[in-house]
Amino acid sequence: MMRIIPALDLLDGRIVRLKQGDYKQVTVYSDDPVSMALTIMEAGFNHIHLVDLNGAKHGEFTNLQIIRDIIGATGLSVQAGGGIRSYRDCEILFEAGINKIVSTSMAVRNEPDWMKALSVFGDKCILGMDLRDGKIALSGWLETAEESADSFLSRMVESGLREVLCTDISRDGMLTGPNFDLYNNLLGKFPGTQFIASGGVSSFKDLEILKTSGVHAVVVGRAMLENRISLKEMSDLLNT
Repeated sequence: MMRIIPALDLLDGRIVRLKQGDYKQVTVYSDDPVSMALTIMEAGFNHIHLVDLNGAKHGEFTNLQIIRDIIGATGLSVQAGGGIRSYRDCEILFEAGINKIVSTSMAVRNEPDWMKALSVFGDKCILGMDLRDGKIALSGWLETAEESADSFLSRMVESGLREVLCTDISRDGMLTGPNFDLYNNLLGKFPGTQFIASGGVSSFKDLEILKTSGVHAVVVGRAMLENRISLKEMSDLLNT
């Protein structure tokens, strides 16, 4: 059964969306992330995806207190990313009550610490594989890794990685539909890996197609925030 995970991106304490990861193209949806998280919880969800966009850009957990407040107010299970650069950063987030961490920059730039986290925390570690032209983007999508995504992912899977959140940056925040071919290709190459689809979801039909594709989960952000897909529709599909 495919999981549907509501997603909130945090920038300067507000819920926002970036257009294709561009910090200069910001749409603000709410100044009250806790209230939005409560709405998601009341709709029947028990897990949420949070991104600290300040952290992703600068490597500091600027919105960590807001994430703590969300956990305290809702009891939601949280997977969070943005700003994770070291093994100690992972420990800080887990100590704050976060259930799973999503990391890209540390995995690419500080592989020894990432491998240690993967060894110690196991399936609490999700690789954030944000793709631009077949390469992994990092540091808030401002830079691109040299190694190909397939090569990097092969090494990670061999080392015990189980879960990957994969975003097609060209589709993120664009409401143009997910890159179904991308996920079908990855599932064919890495059949034992749990892929979380991200980027481009614009309609209930997109979710129905993804559910039949074999992806483990999908995160839904802008389409939810703009009510193109209602929380009720998402909850109903989650439970069918």
